[in-house]
Amino acid sequence: MASFDALKISASALSAQKIRMEIISSNLANIHTTKTEDGDPYRKKEVIFEPVDFKNTLQGKLQGVKVQEVVESNDPFNKVYDPSHPHADSDGYVNYPNVNIIEEMVDMVDASRSYEANLAVLNITKEMIIKTLEIVK
Repeated sequence: MASFDALKISASALSAQKIRMEIISSNLANIHTTKTEDGDPYRKKEVIFEPVDFKNTLQGKLQGVKVQEVVESNDPFNKVYDPSHPHADSDGYVNYPNVNIIEEMVDMVDASRSYEANLAVLNITKEMIIKTLEIVK
């Protein structure tokens, strides 16, 4: 039934956007982390989405979206001159994470809007199902 497919697609998108917002929050929380367990500064993480069943998507049947993987960005670290910092190198420079707060905020707003749009689709579909059941009574 098409209505239940719409619910399933919206639910998968809500889950994917939730994971995206968690990753963005992690990036923002670690924006000043200059040393992680492996000794390097924190690297920005990015979420990659893919269709649930790509083969059927090419044939026109959408089944939703899922997180394919979370990858670390290969952008260079931000080098800042701060000789008093405990993690400064011999020249006085500190490598800060490759996280740009403006990009993260834009991504957060985008993820939030996508979440809201999918939630609206979910609610409208639910109302349509309820109205249909009321007509059938």
